[in-house]
Amino acid sequence: MNLSNLKPAEGSTKTRKRIGRGAGSGLGGTSTRGSKGAKSRSGYHKKIGFEGGQMPLQRRLPKFGFKNINRVEYKAINLDFIQQIFDKNNVDKIGMAEFKAAGLISKSELVKVLGNGKLTAKVTVEANAFSKSAQAAIEAAGGSAIKL
Repeated sequence: MNLSNLKPAEGSTKTRKRIGRGAGSGLGGTSTRGSKGAKSRSGYHKKIGFEGGQMPLQRRLPKFGFKNINRVEYKAINLDFIQQIFDKNNVDKIGMAEFKAAGLISKSELVKVLGNGKLTAKVTVEANAFSKSAQAAIEAAGGSAIKL
């Protein structure tokens, strides 16, 4: 045995299909692509979502929902945060500047005060909106709620 008579094991290799090399090969003519249609043409590329002319899924399904352009979104701040700001700074008026300094809001956000937590401080609170329970709690503690 030497390098000149080495060959692979029986059945381990196959010869590749030589398509489009004439009718005598048995693989000429349509070159295994079938007859006619987009898939038989050169340069065929299937478009994403194309279903052969059938109405595609993304157009069949109904659309739903909408985005309300008039929606006003508030950042919620509870009474316990207002009490914390009062305990830390001991100020009689808490407004947007104090909320921003405490890191609760950014400069463009609107604030709504909600009634979760206890408020014992007599303090004036300025915000864009108040829940009924928050306003009642602020006034019960002797403070006042001012809408901006």
